[in-house]
Amino acid sequence: MTAKRKITIRINDVAYAHEVEPRLLLVHYLRDVLGLTGTHIGCETSICGACTVMLNGEAVKSCTVLAVQADGAEILTIEGLSKGDRLHPLQEGFWECHGLQCGYCTPGMILSAYQLLLRQPNPNEKEIRHAIDGNLCRCTGYQHIVDAVQYAAKKMRKRQQA
Repeated sequence: MTAKRKITIRINDVAYAHEVEPRLLLVHYLRDVLGLTGTHIGCETSICGACTVMLNGEAVKSCTVLAVQADGAEILTIEGLSKGDRLHPLQEGFWECHGLQCGYCTPGMILSAYQLLLRQPNPNEKEIRHAIDGNLCRCTGYQHIVDAVQYAAKKMRKRQQA
């Protein structure tokens, strides 16, 4: 039996400390230990992107990261993107532009797009498609997702100008 390791992680601006088994995946820590079920489990092989979260400012597939590797990290999940009852422009864009159907891929798509918009506030369609190419959607055909990201980018630029 492997000894548990103590980890401390800041998730969505809240500090957490737990003892976990060294083999526990970050996606399972988020969902099973913390109850943050917005991070979805898809393929568990890093192909689908449904489990994407922001880890120290980088979009990562949380099924490829051990919870102990995230010790001391800053994590943002889909639950932490909105502020109170106010949706983030990306969440609003997915709603307004029909960027989701079943919604399973949506949290991962949004966080991958979030990373893009942090780096490039005015992305073109090619840049958006490249940013989300590690995330699979079986419902939308992607055009509505691209539209949603463009919507959010425009709204975020307007906020910064105000």
